[in-house]
Amino acid sequence: MAFEYGPIRCRAFFVPQPFPKDHLESFAHRAAPPIDKLKTDPIHGWVSGRHLLERRIDEETAMIAGYLRLTLMQAERKVPESLLRAYARMEELAQARARGVAELDRKTRTAIRKEIRDRLLPDMPPDLKGMTFVYDSNNHVLYAEALSDKQYDAFMANFRETLSVPLIPIEPATAAMKLRQLDINTLKPCTFTPEDTSQDIDDHTGQDFLTWLWFIIETDGGIFTIPGAGRVGVMIDGPLSFVMEGEGAHETILRNGCPLLSAEAKTALISGKKLKRACLQFVRENDNWKITVDADNFVFRRITLPEREKIDPLTMFQERMLALNSLREMFLHLYERFLNARTDTSGWAETMPAIHRWIKDRPTRA
Repeated sequence: MAFEYGPIRCRAFFVPQPFPKDHLESFAHRAAPPIDKLKTDPIHGWVSGRHLLERRIDEETAMIAGYLRLTLMQAERKVPESLLRAYARMEELAQARARGVAELDRKTRTAIRKEIRDRLLPDMPPDLKGMTFVYDSNNHVLYAEALSDKQYDAFMANFRETLSVPLIPIEPATAAMKLRQLDINTLKPCTFTPEDTSQDIDDHTGQDFLTWLWFIIETDGGIFTIPGAGRVGVMIDGPLSFVMEGEGAHETILRNGCPLLSAEAKTALISGKKLKRACLQFVRENDNWKITVDADNFVFRRITLPEREKIDPLTMFQERMLALNSLREMFLHLYERFLNARTDTSGWAETMPAIHRWIKDRPTRA
């Protein structure tokens, strides 16, 4: 229900072609089985976005304010680990006592655990999970609550089985191709550290973008003129996650205090680490967006949309989707500005020393 209220966690997809006219029938054909069909093996399938047990998929249940909203539901039975462990230990002690031994061997303990799990499982209540997606046919974009690799793989597999419509995840490579017809593999890897540059250089365009954006915000004031949005203030904040491949400490995470001005942040940048995750804030007049973004795959781990006065649920959903689209467009505009700077050979040659000075001279607080 996150698309309706509260923070949103999602990744976005380009949808290069329209859904077929009978797409609702296709989703209905692969609706989740009834919950009373759940035995010991998990079941999954599509349900409406209204709740996880609504298997009816049609115009009334799947459409809201002109958007298609459905959920990939998975149901399974699980024995809580603490309950399983308690029953297993009780049986182990009983069998050890009967055999006159202090402790059972590992093979026997494993067999006991499996027997108890198989015995308890049919009586366990169903555990339901869902990944909701919203499809915006006007902007040819889809948002899905598929953040982890496991969730992404499950969502894409089920979507492909349902519709023959490709989904292109909006990531640094695909966004560069969409915005600039640019293959990011043709970009020469760069390092931002003002120290020794003879080390191996990580080739992560998303991290380059997020680190460059931090530099631009601090040195140019963070005010951007964005088509369709006007003047927008952009700020960056923690928690910050820095990363660099190779030997030594690969990742540095800064959460408390003022991470932007911490000595640890400066040390991470000087050592060659780049910004992998950060919180971005977009401010336009009275509207305020906050997102925590992963640079490597442009996953939005937490989105806070501008607050609106209490209105009816239908209008509220529409307003939230418009705000989500605005955020995506502003974010991609900044990424396109980075790509323009990155592919300007002479301009980038001047930018790199400026970034080195910014890192070396940045103030720190203890």
